[in-house]
Amino acid sequence: MQLKSTSALATLLAAGLLAASSLANASALDQFKTFVSSTKSARGEFTQKQVRTSASSKVTPPSSGTFLFSRPGKFIWQYQKPYEQLLQADGDQLYVYDKDLNQVTVKKLGNALGSSPAAILFGSNDLEKNFTLSEAGARDGLEWLRAVPKSKDTTFEQIGIGLRDGIPQAMELKDTFGQTTVLQFRNFQRNPALSPNQFKFEMPKGADVFNQ
Repeated sequence: MQLKSTSALATLLAAGLLAASSLANASALDQFKTFVSSTKSARGEFTQKQVRTSASSKVTPPSSGTFLFSRPGKFIWQYQKPYEQLLQADGDQLYVYDKDLNQVTVKKLGNALGSSPAAILFGSNDLEKNFTLSEAGARDGLEWLRAVPKSKDTTFEQIGIGLRDGIPQAMELKDTFGQTTVLQFRNFQRNPALSPNQFKFEMPKGADVFNQ
């Protein structure tokens, strides 16, 4: 059986946090580099929607949920509406759990991250190893950063990150099929206290498991 449409965005993930007020007038690149270097973990809420490119184009319903991450490579991305789905990584494996199907897909985290949007926020601090970063100007009250994957083995052409006062407020994910997905963030907590087992995945009882 196929996972719901949000599974295609399993490597999507996005986040943000409070930063020093001195970053208010800094460039998007400076703001984001400070964000990455000073943030080891964070939690918050997100909304996700696809942009309709034409009157006849089909888009998936908007979704929303919560996230928690600890760099590098540990995160919990929980879709709550319109239906429940969990993406969880423990630093080694990525688990995608569809509650309605009681189905878990397991992937090696290194293969699942790579030059994906998740690598920007949940990976290592060495962003420029996998992405070409550049300023993208001001729009909608945000300073935008453009991240273009260096690897050709990715479904994303570019990733936009909108910042205000040192806080990532949004991400725009443009894929090779001409679709754009927009993520918006709110209620950030930077560097919360986390337990050692916070990201350990508990396999649901009776779940069908697929290893990739």
